[in-house]
Amino acid sequence: MNLKLTLAGIAGALALGACATETGYVPAAEGQYGFSESRIESNRFQVTFSGNALTDLETVERYLLYRAAELTSQNGYDYFIMVNRQTDEDSSYRGTGFDQRFAMQYYHPMWGWRYRNDPFFNNFDMREVSRYQAISEIVMGNGPKPGDVNAYNAEDVLMNLAPQIVRNPEL
Repeated sequence: MNLKLTLAGIAGALALGACATETGYVPAAEGQYGFSESRIESNRFQVTFSGNALTDLETVERYLLYRAAELTSQNGYDYFIMVNRQTDEDSSYRGTGFDQRFAMQYYHPMWGWRYRNDPFFNNFDMREVSRYQAISEIVMGNGPKPGDVNAYNAEDVLMNLAPQIVRNPEL
């Protein structure tokens, strides 16, 4: 009986692991991961890209830049300037193991936070999980790109970053 439970737990963990992928380049549904934007003025937008815990910082920032270029092109402009840009990190600690339902956290005044789990599932570990969100305000324009280091030619960005954009990650 214990062997069947152990095998079922391992199969479940493998199935969940196979489904887990990084955030693809997709519009963010409400409360979900992906890109979003809001118009501030006719040529000014706030652009955001939020990644899940499997999406690294570089990917989040690349997708933000790509969305800014795509939005610029869609609105008939040649270049955009990133007026301000920030990346936020949200880190938390998660417990991992075969079955976390049996894990128990408690505080001991002498030893601090302790974790106790069921003796049948004694593989419990804590790890840090980080999620990144990049936000930028962009101003779009036509004509030659200004000599500002924060100015980007939308067509060049789209052409150069397109091979690195994953639109529909495998589930």
